[in-house]
Amino acid sequence: MDRDRYVDFLRALAICLVVLGHWLITALVREPGGGIVAPELLAEIPWTQWLTLGFQIMPLFFLAGGHAAGGSWSRTRAAGGAAAPWVARRALRLLLPTAAYCGLVLLAVAVCSASGVDRPTLQLAGWAMAMQFWFLPVYLLLSALTPLLHRAHRRWGLRVPVVMGAVAVAADALVLWAGAPAYTGLLNYLLVWGMAYQLGFCWRDGQLTRRRGLPSRATPAAMALGGAFAFTALITFGPYPVSLIRVTGETVGNTDPPSAAMLAWVVAQVGACLLAAPVVRRALERERVWRAVRFLGGASMTFYLWHMLPVLLAAVFYLVGLAPDTAFGTPAWWALRAPWLVLLAVFLGGVMILLRPLERALTRLLRAVDPAAGGLPRRSEPLWLGLACGTVALAFWAVYGFAPDGRFPVLPALGFAVGVALVALPRDRAAGAPRPGEGRKAAEEAA
Repeated sequence: MDRDRYVDFLRALAICLVVLGHWLITALVREPGGGIVAPELLAEIPWTQWLTLGFQIMPLFFLAGGHAAGGSWSRTRAAGGAAAPWVARRALRLLLPTAAYCGLVLLAVAVCSASGVDRPTLQLAGWAMAMQFWFLPVYLLLSALTPLLHRAHRRWGLRVPVVMGAVAVAADALVLWAGAPAYTGLLNYLLVWGMAYQLGFCWRDGQLTRRRGLPSRATPAAMALGGAFAFTALITFGPYPVSLIRVTGETVGNTDPPSAAMLAWVVAQVGACLLAAPVVRRALERERVWRAVRFLGGASMTFYLWHMLPVLLAAVFYLVGLAPDTAFGTPAWWALRAPWLVLLAVFLGGVMILLRPLERALTRLLRAVDPAAGGLPRRSEPLWLGLACGTVALAFWAVYGFAPDGRFPVLPALGFAVGVALVALPRDRAAGAPRPGEGRKAAEEAA
């Protein structure tokens, strides 16, 4: 089955823009005493909050993820495959590279802590290396729930994301106006991003782009216009800020957890994405363009995990006084954003080269523990327990960083290690399991 190049393009685009957005808003300033501070650009220069409208396109990553997962699970289900091996395979593709990243970062935290690095510095660095983790536990949970979500999709179709959106708005309203506990809003991490994921199922089955068996742009256009109108109304007349990233000092944010305004943005962005699909697909037919997209897509997980390391490397230039001494927020400072981005891209390229042996080792490990290549899990209970442990640890790091209070996070590190080990338990070859050589093909089809 041919891959939908546009889906791969959306995943690569989402990751690349998130990386560029993080780099753009990250500011380092050397103090007279030689220390480094990182002013919050969105808070210090409020107009920059409008830039988040261009860089917050993670809804498209969840949309593309739902499209790909829906196709993979449909093929597995049609072939008589079980849910547990499929979930394990999807989870391992995310957990193994994340485990390698976490292991190396935690090792660095331990070494720095033992070497006497002051706690505030270690805490800041640990937070910077985990700031992108919010997405991982959410996506891991949605992947694990895919068999159930897809069953609901087959039965109720578009009504599922509509209901998810309605419940998300209700949860947001209860917290803002009815005095409900703040943790009520945490449901929206799954409801809002899950709605985008669920719309991926609908997109794949033509429910968003076809009417009476014929191509139609009516639904995408209605989503784009309706979502944009709702977002504009909510930030103009409602309590929601324009920024699609949490800004320090705000009493109401759009992403922590996702708000009704973010829900509207998801709808608008999905609609615009579907309207743009025909034009972009024609461009992707060019082999040179497709090769670039395929490269970025294949390296997207590495980009995403490691993209803040170049910022820490660049901080060395500030520590030794080699960075240009320009006042924060001035025209000269903005002019230096371009070479700043180039420098970070060069550093990330070097990191990618150094990580090649590790990535090859992870590929071999994934093939060794992949249920498609090694049979079925002995029991499904360790899988679900492992996913729970891994999700909790990732969520902890997303909130507190790798060095909360400047200390090594013993319990989260242990929980994550146990979780990954449980998901990757050795597997027995069951009757009807793929023979040697068939596993790789099954894994590629599931991608």
